[in-house]
Amino acid sequence: MKAMKTTKKFKVFLQYDPEYDGYVAEVPMLSGCMSQGKTAEEALQNIEEAIKGYLKVLKQRGQTVPQEEVRYVTVGV
Repeated sequence: MKAMKTTKKFKVFLQYDPEYDGYVAEVPMLSGCMSQGKTAEEALQNIEEAIKGYLKVLKQRGQTVPQEEVRYVTVGV
């Protein structure tokens, strides 16, 4: 029987950078994993490749993929 490939999902912050005149994408759970592109679509394609590379290096080093921790808090204003 063929093993099923699991898909990991990561939150990506995508922000327009007027100085760069393009988009910057960052993965908060993967420290330092960032990419950019002139369009949002290009930045997302580039960050996908960056994530794959980041995970490959973690695997080569025998390190585990960080698990996302979600906390909800209430802030009064």
